[in-house]
Amino acid sequence: MKVVIIRHGLTEWSTRFTGWTDIDIVDQGVKDTQKFSSRLKEQKIIFDIAFTSYLKRGIRTLWTALDTLDQMWIPVVKAWQLNERHYGALQGLNKAETVAKYGENQVNLWRRSYDVPPPKLDNDDPRQAKNDIRYKNVTPNLLPNGESLKDTYNRSVPYWKKFVEPEMKKNKNIILSGHHNSLRSIIKYLDNISDSDIVKLNVPYCIPLVYEFDNNLKQIKHYYLADDQEIQAVIDQIKNQTKK
Repeated sequence: MKVVIIRHGLTEWSTRFTGWTDIDIVDQGVKDTQKFSSRLKEQKIIFDIAFTSYLKRGIRTLWTALDTLDQMWIPVVKAWQLNERHYGALQGLNKAETVAKYGENQVNLWRRSYDVPPPKLDNDDPRQAKNDIRYKNVTPNLLPNGESLKDTYNRSVPYWKKFVEPEMKKNKNIILSGHHNSLRSIIKYLDNISDSDIVKLNVPYCIPLVYEFDNNLKQIKHYYLADDQEIQAVIDQIKNQTKK
């Protein structure tokens, strides 16, 4: 049984703190998803169910992957708990300009630490998720206004345990399209990564990460469908997003 997770493709806000802002992927993001999903097609995995977030960059990436696989017919489950980390008052700000204003150390603390949240949105900020129709059926006090990676873990991993693992127990092949920090949270759980080590982990855009499990949900192995050089090139691109 296989579980494949994919980080969404490149967006026009790759140099900004995006968070829960609903930004779509650009043409390059579509092309990259098609490229790497073709490698997934070569594996001849037939998926039974798909999961993604409420954000269009996750949804579009999933659609593109399923289209490339010719498996658009499978059930798709969307969950706000799989959304990207909420970047609070940083959402929409240019990363390099934020570094220039607050300093590299402070921005790295907001961006890369495990349990330090960014400045939170004011209650009357129009960017509050309670003002977004997507979340009209979500209990308002569950909606964040700024999250650390730990906060993201504490919503995405319980969702994984409650809704994804039962499908795994049925021996279903699963594909999940998500976001950097929700996926880092899930990977932390699956690979038992420490709080201190998870801050060093980067998940590359679009490259499928394949997990294989036995019938007892014990992990057999995991691997990216790309070579080390390709993976590093994408990760370097991510690391350079705070530089002008």
